[in-house]
Amino acid sequence: MIFELIRLQFLKSVRSTSFAKSVLVAVFLGFLALLLLSYVLMAGLFLGRIVSELAEGQDPIEVVNSSLIFFFLVEFMYRYFLQTLPVIELESLLHLPIGKRKIIHMLLVRSFISPLNIIAVLLFTPFGFLEVGAQFGTANALFWIGNIVLISWALHWFMLWFKQRYEDSLIGVLIVFAVLLLGGGSTYLGWFNLGELVQPYFAWAQASVIPLLITAGACILGYYLAYTYYLKNAYLEDLSKEEEAKFVNKNFGFFSRFGLAGEMADLEWKLIIRHKKSRTYLMLSAFFLLYGMIFYNNPQYHSEDGGFSFIFIFVGVFITGIFMIQYGQLFLSWNSGNFDFFINRKDGIAALIKGKYLLLLSVSCLCFLLSIPYVFFGWKFLLIHLATWLFNAGILIHLIIYMALWKPKPMDLNKGAMFNYEGVGAAQFLMIIPMMVAPYVVYLPFSLLINDYAGLAALATLGLLGLLGFNKLSQININRVMKNRYEISSSFRQEL
Repeated sequence: MIFELIRLQFLKSVRSTSFAKSVLVAVFLGFLALLLLSYVLMAGLFLGRIVSELAEGQDPIEVVNSSLIFFFLVEFMYRYFLQTLPVIELESLLHLPIGKRKIIHMLLVRSFISPLNIIAVLLFTPFGFLEVGAQFGTANALFWIGNIVLISWALHWFMLWFKQRYEDSLIGVLIVFAVLLLGGGSTYLGWFNLGELVQPYFAWAQASVIPLLITAGACILGYYLAYTYYLKNAYLEDLSKEEEAKFVNKNFGFFSRFGLAGEMADLEWKLIIRHKKSRTYLMLSAFFLLYGMIFYNNPQYHSEDGGFSFIFIFVGVFITGIFMIQYGQLFLSWNSGNFDFFINRKDGIAALIKGKYLLLLSVSCLCFLLSIPYVFFGWKFLLIHLATWLFNAGILIHLIIYMALWKPKPMDLNKGAMFNYEGVGAAQFLMIIPMMVAPYVVYLPFSLLINDYAGLAALATLGLLGLLGFNKLSQININRVMKNRYEISSSFRQEL
């Protein structure tokens, strides 16, 4: 039966109209994966020497043991964003006269065949034999390596269950935040060192087989958890997410105050929640709110004269405008599938663009409000965020949208955000120039001639002027779309 399922999958791939394109993409991704995995293997071969250089005078094995928990935290994060769910394949198999249990087993096993599952093997196997094996013997080295690899594989099964169960819910976002904060943040802020707390378990694993058995049990439990969840919910209407119905159809009363543009902003919000790529951008915006933790508490970015590093301006622009930058750079591509609908409506294009402006400004405002706790590091950070937010809302948003309207490209909304370059053109690469340069063009002259706070005042003032002239500035982009609407629509239809 397993061979029959494999045969069906093969026939499905071969008979696809996009078979040639899929083969080329697979070859390219395979080459990329081999290249990256070869780098991981090289890092594994030299891991002992790298650790000795970075932690001179310390035992490399102890250093690695106390750092392993951070490796798994990073693995948790990249699995959360990169690991795909086997739900799409399930849609094409459920109608076949094959037992549901066999289908679920086959899909879970197939999901396991991934480059992500050999990263831990390549990275730690050389170190295990060269360092752990040299000190504790080959058998203990195998226990240690097996323990690490099984933890990585347990994360694979756990992530299949977690993403299907919580990916689109507020609880899932809070859990990922908690993992990030309690993992890396706790050590960075000096609350407690998670690595030292977990280190004894890995040290135990290099002297006993018991941790290996415990981890093997956790791996089996993870598989069972994923298997039972998929088996109980292996109905298309269940796996299509109850959360979508819960959030996608929800209207926000705040937007209704802005008339037709508000209704468009409401529709745009539903689009963001419904589709994977836009939803990922929204979640990344929440993650990047922590970006300031890297810089604001770092002494090397503080000066003794009461000023601050110019890098804080970029951090402020990034934190308060990350969603505007990510989502806005593909301004019309999000609507490439239904762009004709707006052309055929009275004031449809203008309402669509005003609604997008309203949504981008609302999320940017929310990012600013959520960044207020950075005042814990000093009031100047609140001033930086206020000035950069005003500049983003008054000036930068128009620059981003103006650049995004240069030959917009269509894209499939349901595909993920990672390694998905649909909708991306030359404009998205060139956009980085005004985003990086524009704030400093305003800030640096005043900062160098007077002081840093005068530079902030200049940013805030220009942003306020931009907000006062918002209607006229936004009308430039609206007129540009109106003028080129048929050309844009034609390019969307041809490339979709």
